[in-house]
Amino acid sequence: MRTVISVSLPEEMASKLNKVAKESGMAKSEIIKESLRAYLWEDRFKRLKKNLVRKAKRAGIVTDEDVFKAVS
Repeated sequence: MRTVISVSLPEEMASKLNKVAKESGMAKSEIIKESLRAYLWEDRFKRLKKNLVRKAKRAGIVTDEDVFKAVS
C-alpha cells in the first residue's frame, strides 16, 4: 500500500530538487524517498547509539580503553 503525501518546499529547495532530478534522470519522488530513507536510517542509528552510550556509562564504560577491556 502506498500513501500520498503533499509537501510544501521553499522555492530554492524545489529548484535544487528539479535540477538534481533532471541531471540524474531520477523522478523527484524517488529522490525524496531515498532522502527520507537515509534520514530515517540515520535517525535510528543516532537513537541506538544514544541508548548504548547510556547503558555503557551505567556499566562504567566511558573511554576507548574501557571498551577495549570489556571486549578483550
